[in-house]
Amino acid sequence: MLGLPIMPDSASTMSGRVDTLFGVLVLLALLFAVPVAGLIVYFAVKYRRGSNADRSNPPEGNTMLETTWIVIPFLLSMGVFGWGARLYFDIYTVPKDGMDIYVLGRQWMWEFKYPTGQRELNVLHVPVGRNVRLTLISEDVIHSFYVPAFRIKRDVLPGRYTTAWFQATKAGTYHLFCAEYCGTEHSGMIGSVVVLDPKDYQTWLDQNRMNAASVIAENTSSSVQAPITTTVTMAQAGAQIFQHLGCYVCHRPDGKGAGPSLVGVYGSQVKLANGQSVLADTNYIRDSIITPNAQIVAGYPPIMPTYAEQISEDELLKLVEHIKSLGSGTEAPPESNNPTGGMPEGGGSSGNQGSGADSGAQGSTNSGGNSSQGGNSGTQGSGGQ
Repeated sequence: MLGLPIMPDSASTMSGRVDTLFGVLVLLALLFAVPVAGLIVYFAVKYRRGSNADRSNPPEGNTMLETTWIVIPFLLSMGVFGWGARLYFDIYTVPKDGMDIYVLGRQWMWEFKYPTGQRELNVLHVPVGRNVRLTLISEDVIHSFYVPAFRIKRDVLPGRYTTAWFQATKAGTYHLFCAEYCGTEHSGMIGSVVVLDPKDYQTWLDQNRMNAASVIAENTSSSVQAPITTTVTMAQAGAQIFQHLGCYVCHRPDGKGAGPSLVGVYGSQVKLANGQSVLADTNYIRDSIITPNAQIVAGYPPIMPTYAEQISEDELLKLVEHIKSLGSGTEAPPESNNPTGGMPEGGGSSGNQGSGADSGAQGSTNSGGNSSQGGNSGTQGSGGQ
């Protein structure tokens, strides 16, 4: 109509389902709105003041009619509710299989990090026909990751991870927007998602291997630098941070250090000192590094220091990826999009020792961000990592 598309491109497995539900809702709205509006106009004209309409025998009620207009709309609304609820859970339940990509939002750009080491600004490359799992976090204010062609939109929050997923169904370039006002340059916080055939995507990966100069982000105060002259994955970069911050001293693989072993902790249930158990997902690992004393792992004292504001989100993501690479106790279920991420508020253990999987991460990241803590507390606290 007038050369304008009524709907954005449909390029994901969910877009068709979302469009169908939307179309049914519009049709149902018209089904009720048009007759009601028409009857209002009809009766307003027929029974206007001065008309010759017969008003001598007004109806007193019609049980059958009243029952019909209650039962049918109720059944229709419940059907739409069930349909919408099923679609909602399918959209928000991240599949167990797929490729992981980390998304950092900041004023006013998007940064994408691939576990294999690639990094991109405002452009995301993905293959056709494969589940893409996004772990998103903001470095400043609230943003919103929105790709109309995929029918996905997810808030990107500072201080906690949210997740989203999609599976692209056709190659092409699709618009990416920030759908949450985030400051003066909000309208310029845009990008694109480039969907490639699997062969082309593999070629792109091979041509864009990242050659990391350092495993420590440039925007941190850490003086611990570890030059790397070869391409590294995020897990390998995290392992370098873990090693150079001395986290391995407390979090030994054999579990004989001051902190618990982190091998297999990801995706497992961690028992806390208060008797509760929590799932060690990505939010749990991150929080354990930032606030290690919030949730103490059973059997370990709260000795790990906090590393809040001493480690960048970039380093945290690498540490998280490293801990994930150490294996999982069980198949890690998809993470919730609940703001708390299903993760305990502190860090796995109380600190280095306490933080279980997280503590280490915290210790290690902390030590990284602060050499004085890193050497000691970092090692102790770094157990998580």
